[in-house]
Amino acid sequence: MKSLKLCDTTLRDGEQAAGVSFTRAEKLEIAKLLSESGVEQAEVGIPAMGRREQEDIAAIAELGLPMKMMTWNRAMVSDIDKAWNTGVNWSHVSIPVSEIQLRGKLGLSPAEGLTKLQRAAEYALRLGMTVSVGMEDSSRASMEFLVELVNSLYKEGIRWFRYADTVSAHHPGQMAERVSTLLGAVPADVELEVHCHNDFGLAVANTLSGIAAGATWASTTIAGIGERTGNAAMEEVALAWRYLYGGQCAVRPEMLKRLADKVIAASGRNVGDAKPIVGQLAFTHESGIHVDGLMKDTATYQTFDPSEVGREHRFVLGKHSGSGSVAHVLGKLGLEANPDTVARLLDRVREYAEVYKDNVPESLLVEWLMEENAQTRDVV
Repeated sequence: MKSLKLCDTTLRDGEQAAGVSFTRAEKLEIAKLLSESGVEQAEVGIPAMGRREQEDIAAIAELGLPMKMMTWNRAMVSDIDKAWNTGVNWSHVSIPVSEIQLRGKLGLSPAEGLTKLQRAAEYALRLGMTVSVGMEDSSRASMEFLVELVNSLYKEGIRWFRYADTVSAHHPGQMAERVSTLLGAVPADVELEVHCHNDFGLAVANTLSGIAAGATWASTTIAGIGERTGNAAMEEVALAWRYLYGGQCAVRPEMLKRLADKVIAASGRNVGDAKPIVGQLAFTHESGIHVDGLMKDTATYQTFDPSEVGREHRFVLGKHSGSGSVAHVLGKLGLEANPDTVARLLDRVREYAEVYKDNVPESLLVEWLMEENAQTRDVV
């Protein structure tokens, strides 16, 4: 089984999400949790942002975590100097590789861009740093240029390259074809990372497609937070790779909810109750058909056991509930009711759900049961 490796960029691209700003204490806690969760590599910031960012990065480095760390830098000697001063020895050097970005942002031809990148990478290497190369907007770049770039930097001793779908220009089929083509034209020991954005909701699918096509590293963020509509969500990529592709991943699933809760709280953003894996509703069931199946055999409506990620199935009462759901919730509370009472309670559940457009609180169900029992006694 192929092993998926994670390069998490929550502390860099995740914090680039509009309105997100982590405190130093939050960054340190997130870094610790990423390492505890089995993440192999983390991108921990952009030194060129200024002294405070550099000090935050240095504080993370001083934790001495077993997880490898890198900083993100433009292809500029001044950026490399700032990265060197943080104490993080891995410099990720990035430059646009599509003509639209090279000319539009930097006013450079592809040849000039490659020269600029080579100079910055060579400078970092001379300092004794480990260097990886980021190819911004890879998805809109000429494949001929990508191959030339990787092969040129390979001669300098660089082995890790990031294929970035910066503006979500790929669908999964294109991602697979491009990754396969690129890897087929460069040395076999090149390690390719895929970095996908989520403008069309395809970041996870594109990441998995790239890994299946031969890439080694998946660039992710916790809960998918990031620039614009975000990045590939680490928890979704890791578990989909394991359960849908039959692959291996070092991440510890039982840590994912705790990690996501920390990042979401620190970001101040609402990622939605229906967020896969870590959302409040990820393992919540209302439909009577589903609840009945789960009570008989949990495999009927699950791909993996939610206990593996520290969660459990939760049954709620609403318009689509059945009598079995009502009886189950009562039983969980140590209560019971005869079939006729359960049927009346179910009618009240459905009426409440339609009027208030919400699930019925368990406390209200208990109140209704007491009313039903009292009425029964009065009739007797």
